[in-house]
Amino acid sequence: MGLFKGNLTFSRYRLIGTLPDHFPDFFNERIRKNAFQTVWRTAEEKAAGWTGLEDPLDTEFHHASYAQGRYLLFSLRVDRKSVAPSLLRLRIMEAERNKLSETGQKKLYREQREAIREAMRLELLGRTLPVPSLFEICWSVPENTLIFCSLSDKVFEDLQELFRDSFQLTLCPYMPWDPQFLQKDQPGSGTAGKTAQPPLPDFPPGIDPLTIGREFLTWLWSKSEERNGRIMIPGAGESEVFFIRRLVLESGDGEYAETVVCQGLHADLKEGKEALRQGKKITVARLRIAHDKTEWEFTFKADRFHFQSMKLPTLPENDGEEIDREGQLLERIYLIEKAAGMMDLLFQFFLERRLSNDWEAELSRMQRWISQGSGN
Repeated sequence: MGLFKGNLTFSRYRLIGTLPDHFPDFFNERIRKNAFQTVWRTAEEKAAGWTGLEDPLDTEFHHASYAQGRYLLFSLRVDRKSVAPSLLRLRIMEAERNKLSETGQKKLYREQREAIREAMRLELLGRTLPVPSLFEICWSVPENTLIFCSLSDKVFEDLQELFRDSFQLTLCPYMPWDPQFLQKDQPGSGTAGKTAQPPLPDFPPGIDPLTIGREFLTWLWSKSEERNGRIMIPGAGESEVFFIRRLVLESGDGEYAETVVCQGLHADLKEGKEALRQGKKITVARLRIAHDKTEWEFTFKADRFHFQSMKLPTLPENDGEEIDREGQLLERIYLIEKAAGMMDLLFQFFLERRLSNDWEAELSRMQRWISQGSGN
């Protein structure tokens, strides 16, 4: 229930495609048609479909219960079945011995063994109860953006397939370093309606889109220590950014990757800066961001711009009055978009520096900062 209460983990997506005419009617028909259907007594390994956000058993969506303001709010339910390999092996051995006894054969043909294996697998799946999982979705229709409460690639594949089949739209992972998404008016940034700035140039050969997120997070750490956390963000004003409790730094790829983890109530900054001096870049960091008397805390994953365990500002109590659940939900969504928008603005601030003629001077400043912090 991350959208309603508690901490929140999410990834973001852009929608590619054109919404049909009479979209509300189209959406209502398609979400009902592709609502979740149980597979408890079948041999299917997986079932996926849409359910209500608050009520996972709601697959009728009466009175357009998914509509809240300019958002469509619902959940993806995925039920999976699995058979323990050890149990399957035992059942196959038992079935093969029975087959040999019935036929008098000394050895089974390959086709017979394969048929037995498949029959046993289907039989066990038919007797197995599925394990359900629910993933919340917040679709901002005017902005063609979607917040999905999962970071799993496997679950995203389920989402992408069902979303395309249901609404004839393609989901594209949101990457603020993708040139087609580099805009000044970011969702939740509070800059909508202002004059758009000229688009940033394409990445030059020296910039790798696959590692630019790590460069950004490393730069942000150095920038946050210039003025004790205070950063003047173009388009947002004075804000505070603090790196707290946990840092993950990495260099290399695959089996040659080297990782350093700094964690604790006060992360060992000296150890982290020594890792930077050795050429590592920050891939994951726990951040605390404050802006306009509002504070967020979350783990930021640089490679994909993902947010994990986001702690939102506490909403004011109602002093005994009936809780306005819709109002609180919309306020939480606003705060989620605001935090993500702040990170987008910070990235744009970094990217403008990264592509400017002043980047060499910025690198020299960062090197001095790293050397001072690592004790050299």
